[in-house]
Amino acid sequence: MKKFMLACIGIIAAIIILATLGPLGGLLFSGAIAYAGIHFYIKANSTFAKIVWGLVIVAAGLSVIANFPGLLAAAALVGLYYLYKKGSFGKKMTRTKSTKNDPFQNFEKEWSNLTK
Repeated sequence: MKKFMLACIGIIAAIIILATLGPLGGLLFSGAIAYAGIHFYIKANSTFAKIVWGLVIVAAGLSVIANFPGLLAAAALVGLYYLYKKGSFGKKMTRTKSTKNDPFQNFEKEWSNLTK
């Protein structure tokens, strides 16, 4: 039942990610422009360059605010990654061999007793 609930939550998170893929891309693009604006604002020497890069930062900040639903997609992406790591979805199934009734192991025990 626990795996079923985790799978349902994962499916819902995947649907949210797919539904808000556009705002997520816009959020990433706007964030990259804002980061570049801050980087070049710090490196600028002249007042004019600082004003231009400040306007770029403001425009990118407004674009980030406009793409706010992308934060929902980012949260769903983090949740999906957490579910993948927490659940057994990322682990390979391995078979373990039962050694209780292994005739060769019993033979090895008997042989070691005989050779003593």
